[in-house]
Amino acid sequence: MRTSIALILLALVALPAFGGGDDKPADRTAIAKAFVAAQVKGDFAAAMKEFGDVMKKASPADKMEATWKLVQKQVGPFQKQLGTRQEKTEKYDIVYVTCQFEKMPLDVRVVFTKGGQITGYQFRPVQKKYEFKPPSYARPDSFRESAVTVGMGEWALPGTLALPTGEGPFAAVALVHGSGAHDRDETIGPNKPFRDLAWGLASQGIAVLRYEKRSKEHGAKMAALKDKLTFKEDVVDDALAAAALLRKRKEIDKKRIFVLGHSLGAFVGPQIGLDDPELRGLILLAGNTRPLEDLILDQVTYILSLRGELGNAEKAELDKIKKQVLRVKDAKLTRDTPASELPLDTPAAYWLALRDHRPMEVVAQFRRPILVLQGERDYQVTMADFEGWKKALGARKDVRLKSYPKLNHLFMAGEGKAKPAEYEKAGHVAQEVVDDIARWIKEN
Repeated sequence: MRTSIALILLALVALPAFGGGDDKPADRTAIAKAFVAAQVKGDFAAAMKEFGDVMKKASPADKMEATWKLVQKQVGPFQKQLGTRQEKTEKYDIVYVTCQFEKMPLDVRVVFTKGGQITGYQFRPVQKKYEFKPPSYARPDSFRESAVTVGMGEWALPGTLALPTGEGPFAAVALVHGSGAHDRDETIGPNKPFRDLAWGLASQGIAVLRYEKRSKEHGAKMAALKDKLTFKEDVVDDALAAAALLRKRKEIDKKRIFVLGHSLGAFVGPQIGLDDPELRGLILLAGNTRPLEDLILDQVTYILSLRGELGNAEKAELDKIKKQVLRVKDAKLTRDTPASELPLDTPAAYWLALRDHRPMEVVAQFRRPILVLQGERDYQVTMADFEGWKKALGARKDVRLKSYPKLNHLFMAGEGKAKPAEYEKAGHVAQEVVDDIARWIKEN
């Protein structure tokens, strides 16, 4: 459940604009630099110059100004542009403008349509390039990977299916992401927990499907619909499509398909299970049982506490979040409530759906095997949530619950009090976790 634990990063994207001829990549770099420079000068109308019509509506000048002020509140005043780099995808051209702020550098990620108009932008920590080293428990010669497509039509998602060598049919697991625009590996810094799980489980004879999250692959379209979206469109629908895809594969044992949800994916995992009566069971990793808005407040409070005594700015930030949390809980909350009044600048429709979702009631209706795992050093989803699962499921013989003293939210080992910087240190999902999951699947 990745929220604004250390820095509030706002992704402002819209549907691709149409029309306009193509131009040279260098022009896009100049436009991106000018886009940032205009914000530095406070000329947000000029910053919108290359926006398409949809983007102008999604990110008007006043909203851009509020975002710029919020970013500087988090990381200090802008100092200078450090450089640029370019990236191409099938649908978009992307320019990263690296900027030095007082406290840290940030990348301003500016997304262009092929026609040359800005269709989205995002402030985020500078992305370092990491070389992924497989975990020791992965045996590449024991499985093979192939490209697949999850779902169909406008929301189709590219994915990877790891199949053990041999004839099968194999038990299979579909991996379901936490919150945020995750790739298929659920990459966070140098870490790829979903790749670890896929390779580790496939090495033990279990097929694993992982896929790009809808908000990652179709971020522009999702943003254009943000006032209507709920966790159903964000998570549940694609998890169901993933299980359906596995069911169609001859190498897969159709009676032994599981869903493994991490964080938000675990929170809504029971709903996925109810919606798919053919699933064999659920694996819930770091799933919260408390309301998400309460977790956000706890996370921010925890992060700020690591800095020692709070200054006026930190106290003001905390007070603002407290007010936003109370707004979510307000019985008068409606879909028309501005996202700016709610945590993470997330629209009211999403919060209303989360508020109505009661995982403890839903999981009580799911009468198939469940495995619940929790890292005891996790400060995002804590042992208080694990106790919620124990209270709801502890008496059931078809449920196993286990926590790990040294593991964090990514199920990676560490020592002492967990900190956000831990996610920037390369590691792997603990072998004990992979072994426990594999053993449980084989027993069920």
